[in-house]
Amino acid sequence: MPKKKGNKIIQSEDPYAICTVAVASLRSKPSHAEEQVSQLLFGEQAHILDRKGKQWLKVSTEWGGYIGWVPALQLYRIDKKDFEKNLEGQAMALELVQGALGRNHSVPICIGSTLNRFDGMSFRMPDGKMTYSGQALLRDAVEMNNERLVKLGMKYIHAPYQWGGRSPFGIDGSGLIQMIYKLAGIRIPRDASGQIRAGEIVDFPSDAMPGDLAFFENAKGQIVHVGLITEESQILHAFGKVRLDYFDHHGIYNSELGKYTHKLRIIKRIDVGSERPSESFRALQSSD
Repeated sequence: MPKKKGNKIIQSEDPYAICTVAVASLRSKPSHAEEQVSQLLFGEQAHILDRKGKQWLKVSTEWGGYIGWVPALQLYRIDKKDFEKNLEGQAMALELVQGALGRNHSVPICIGSTLNRFDGMSFRMPDGKMTYSGQALLRDAVEMNNERLVKLGMKYIHAPYQWGGRSPFGIDGSGLIQMIYKLAGIRIPRDASGQIRAGEIVDFPSDAMPGDLAFFENAKGQIVHVGLITEESQILHAFGKVRLDYFDHHGIYNSELGKYTHKLRIIKRIDVGSERPSESFRALQSSD
């Protein structure tokens, strides 16, 4: 934990940090006016790569390895020992929004936030223990299967679309998929172009199962969208909002618009019963 001098907490100079707000935006450049490329949720950690003055830190997120600029005041620097300890006993918040209570303050945290060193009631942050009374899912504590994966995904239904978002108040297509798999304790890349390299190919849409991932391409053949197949002929994806739409070998059919909105490229299957939180993702990273 950070050292204390009197009542003042001194932050570590090690290149590690933890998110202390509900949602922190990762920007493409160190400015609030720049594009949001992703988000850090409460309790997620990052490696510090660079800084600009006292206001901005360039980080690589611990969950997914995504790089962007974050306001320094929304992170807290921690040492390597705490960074590594926090990887043990992690739990994922399952409530859409639930307050976490500290000694002198509370923080509203959303689904998918990380509760580090969680004991079923409390977890650790740099300024001490906090309590969380909502539902949480301990990594490796529950046997995961495709049915549970789909149920986790349905928690995001009607969340509004937001470029770079990863929260129920704004989420994009690949962010939705990454968060669903995070709740399942499985690391996959942040973007659809990376996610498509995970898992095994499903040859025909008729062979698809709930929990499979369907990827979609634009006119140039670029992967631009991804969704989670929930049952025969239906897919969960973020298009305007997180929604269920009809799905077949052509792609996604939007009944409200009366047309196909996304062209199918490929279907992939990740074995959620055997994949564990680090091995498959690290192997994928090493082949980039």
